[in-house]
Formats: sequence, C-alpha cells, structure tokens
Amino acid sequence: MNKLRALVFVSLLCSPVIILAQARWNSRYQQYIDQYKDVAIEQMHKWKIPASITLAQGLLESGAGNSTLAVKANNHFGIKCHHWTGPTIYKDDDARNECFRVYRNAFESYEDHSVFLATGQRYRSLFSLKITDYQGWARGLKAAGYATNPVYADKLIEIIQLYKLYQYDTARKYDKFMTERVKDKPVGGKPLHLITIYNKNYYVIARRGDTFRSIGEEIGISYKKIARYNERDKNDKLKEGEIIWLKKKQKRAPKEYKKRPHYVKNGESMYSIAQTYGIRLKSLYQMNGLSPDYSIRVGDALKLR
Repeated sequence: MNKLRALVFVSLLCSPVIILAQARWNSRYQQYIDQYKDVAIEQMHKWKIPASITLAQGLLESGAGNSTLAVKANNHFGIKCHHWTGPTIYKDDDARNECFRVYRNAFESYEDHSVFLATGQRYRSLFSLKITDYQGWARGLKAAGYATNPVYADKLIEIIQLYKLYQYDTARKYDKFMTERVKDKPVGGKPLHLITIYNKNYYVIARRGDTFRSIGEEIGISYKKIARYNERDKNDKLKEGEIIWLKKKQKRAPKEYKKRPHYVKNGESMYSIAQTYGIRLKSLYQMNGLSPDYSIRVGDALKLR
C-alpha cells in the first residue's frame, strides 16, 4: 500500500461520517427514534430545546438505548452526579469510577436532561438561538463543555441530517399515546415489548404466552379494546409473531401502496394481510369488491388503498 492509499485508508477509518453512515442502517437507531421522538417533541414544547438535539444526544450518548448507563440506570444522556441527591451508579468515563445519575425510567432521564440544560448557567446562551438552529445548538453544547469529544458537535449534526431529525423541530404537537407509555422497567419480570409506529398506528409483536390481557396491562390499554382493534375476541389465544395493533386500524394502507397491490402468498389470509398493513378487514374486502365468503388464492392481486 503506497503512502497516499494508506493516508486515505486511515482517514476513512477515523471519519465520523463513515461511523454514522453505518449507524444509519442499524435498525436499533430507527427503533430508538420511533420510541422516543414524541418524548423529545414534548420536551421541546416544554423547555424550548430542539427535539432534534435531544434525540441526537440520546442516540449518541446511549448507543440507541443499549449502553451500560441506559440499560442499568435509564440514563440516556450520560449526565453525571453533580448536585444530584438521587440514586447513583459508578462507571469509568473521562476518569475512573465516575458517578452517574440513575432514573426510574427513560422519561425521567429525558426530563432531567431538559432541566439540566435549561437551568445550567453554561448553557444559557443556547436558549437565545432559534429552535430550528440545530447546528448552533450542537456547536454550543460542545463549546459549553457538555462533552469532551472534539467532534461531538459534528457527530450530533451528522445524526440529525442522516435521520432527518430536524423535521421534529417544527412539530406543533406530540403524540400523548407514546409519551404516556415510555417505560423501561419489565412487568412481572418479562422484558417490555417494543412499540413500533406504522400506518398512523402502533403495534407490538406477540410473544409466546402473550394474551390480550397481558399486553393491555403492560401498555396501559383495556385488553378488550385491543382485541376489538384487532377484530378478535378478547379471549382469543395469540400466536408468537402476530402483529397486535394498539389503536383502531386505518381503512387503507400508506400512500406508497396506491399503485402497489399485494400478491397473495401461500399461507396468507385476508385477515393476516389486513393485520400486516394495519387495515380494517372489512375495508380490505370492500376495496377489492370481494364478499366475506370469498376464498383468496395464491397470486391474487389485492388493492391496499
């Protein structure tokens, strides 16, 4: 390898853009955004901190919710124990065995992050910036000493641009459905289901042993309502891997399916197809001019909107 190629190779390895580009294709990043974007928007309206900045910091500091601090302490922003009287955890960081704050859940971490910035003297100048000036915020955080990493601001900006997090800085309202259900603690010793957003709705994937009642208790919704949203009986047994919708389903699939039919595959039913796209079963029949007693066949092309 000649000197020029060696320099290029080293440059690519050290480039934060390359590192962040890889993160773009990591499903955990998008899952984290889907789970916490509404909390970040809520915090923006309450504390005047750009939602994009809050999300980018959460992603970067917590490794998309998978860091030791996030998992063991619900600490998504790496906030240390300065002037903190709550529970603590110790971890090596800039120095050995440093003290970090411990929270009961992720929402507390997001709220404390906002309070930490809004009441800290060193961050006061940031609040004179426009809520849409995420670049100014990112550079201001670095200049104020939030992190010691010399490319911290660049990393925040890259994350915001890669995932288009700036779109949340102009959001007029947030979805209370998600913010009311932000939890990190298992229920009955079981890990929590990941809530995913699709077709203006929310769903979880059923696990072995799940029932409408157990999902309802975890999410905080009447199990009878969840069964009704999924067009099922409240006592039905759930199969592992099933999609379970948490709100009333839409009448049509997303816009991208306007000219894209669904071709029936082996083992599918009208109900399973309706569940896949978050469509009401009755609407799926009506869109295709079919009666409820029609038996679909492999290869049938079904309209989705």
